[in-house]
Amino acid sequence: MVGHVRYATTSSDRKRNVQPLVINHHKGRMALAHNGNLTNSFTLRSQLEEKGSIFHTTTDSEVIAYIIVQERLHCGSIEQAVRMAMDRLSGAYSLVISSPTKLIAARDPHGFRPLCIGQCTDGSMVFASETCALDAVGAAFVRDVEPGEVVVVDDNGIRSDRSGCGQVPKSLCVFEYIYFARPDSMVDGYSVSMARQKAGAYLAQEHPVDADVVIGVPDSGLDAAIGYANASGIPYAIGFTKNKYIGRTFIAPTQGQRENGVNIKLNPIRPVVAGKRVILIDDSIVRGTTCRRIIALLRQAGAKEIHMRVSAPCFVAPCYYGTDIDSAENLIANQHSVPEIAEIIGVDSLGFLSLAHVRQLTGRDVGFCTACFGGGYPTDLPDVGAKDRFEEKIHKSTTEDIS
Repeated sequence: MVGHVRYATTSSDRKRNVQPLVINHHKGRMALAHNGNLTNSFTLRSQLEEKGSIFHTTTDSEVIAYIIVQERLHCGSIEQAVRMAMDRLSGAYSLVISSPTKLIAARDPHGFRPLCIGQCTDGSMVFASETCALDAVGAAFVRDVEPGEVVVVDDNGIRSDRSGCGQVPKSLCVFEYIYFARPDSMVDGYSVSMARQKAGAYLAQEHPVDADVVIGVPDSGLDAAIGYANASGIPYAIGFTKNKYIGRTFIAPTQGQRENGVNIKLNPIRPVVAGKRVILIDDSIVRGTTCRRIIALLRQAGAKEIHMRVSAPCFVAPCYYGTDIDSAENLIANQHSVPEIAEIIGVDSLGFLSLAHVRQLTGRDVGFCTACFGGGYPTDLPDVGAKDRFEEKIHKSTTEDIS
C-alpha cells in the first residue's frame, strides 16, 4: 500500500496531480509517491514527449514514473530500473514505489527530503517521510534511508543498494527542521523539537531585547519560542488560540486566501499580551502577508510593544527542490532591508536567525541545503527555456479545454 499527502509545487493543477500515481506498463503495474521537486523535469518531459509519451498530469512525479518504466525495458528487475532512473534524475526526490511483489524506497543522492524505515510488530516493513508516521501505525523506527540509497522489501526480506551513496555532498533541506516536519519527529537522527528550541536559543543570543513575555506563532514557532524564553529568562506563554480545522496558510495559493486563513486560524489571548512588551517568534517571513496580519491581531489585543524574532534567515532566493518559495521578486526580504520589513509588517524590532547558526541546528553542520537563504544551490538549476515552453503549453491546453 502506498499513501501520499504531498501537494505539488510544480503546478497549480492539484486535483489532476493527486498521488500516488498508478502506472500500467508492459511488465506489470506500479504505484509511485514522490516528495520533492526535480530540477530537470521539464527537459526530461520534452524528451519523453518527443518519443511519443503521453502525460496525464502536469507533475514531475509522472516524469519519474515514465523514466522508471523506460529503464525497465533494459533491466531485469524494477529495483534495477529505479537505480538506472536515478542516474537521469536531478533535484529532490524521496520515492516510495509499489509493484505487485515489491515495495521500494529511494532517496536522491543529495538527500534533500527525509525518508525513514520502520518495522511493525508483525515484522512487516514500512517507509515514511517522518518518524511520527511510524508512531501512528505502531511501527518501530529502524533507520533513515541514506541519500542515494535504494531499499527493497519483498518475500525474501529487506535488502539495500548503496551504490549511489556518497557521490555528492549531503544537502538535507534545513526547512524540514524549521517548519515542515512535525516537532515529534526525528529527521536524520535528530529531534525536530530540539532543533527548533536550539534555533530559539540562538535567536536570544543574536537578538536580545527587554520584554515581558515570549510567545510563538502556532505551531512551528512554539518550540523556538520556548528556546528563546529558556535562554533569555523571559517568561514563555501561550499567546494564541489556534483553530485546528484550518490548514497551513503558508501554502495557500493566493494572498487573499492566506489573509483570510490567518483571520480564522489564530486568535490572541488578550490577558497574555494586553499592555505587555511581547517577543513574537515565528519560523519564517516569506511574503510578509501572514505575519503582518498576525501582528495586527496582537495590536488589536492591546500589545504595548511587539519585537519579532524569526527562527530562520531571510528568504532571498527561490527554491527548486519542493519548498513553496517562489520567484525572488515576491520575497519580501529580497526587495527590502530588515528595518524596512519591520516597518512594513508593523513591529518595533525585527531579528532573523543567522545562516551560520541555522547550519548548527543539530549541533553540527551535517550537510544542509540553504539555497533559499542565499547559501548557494547544490545542483544545476532548471532549464528556464524548457520550463517556459512547458508552462506556455499547459496554459494553451487549459484555455483550449475551457473554450
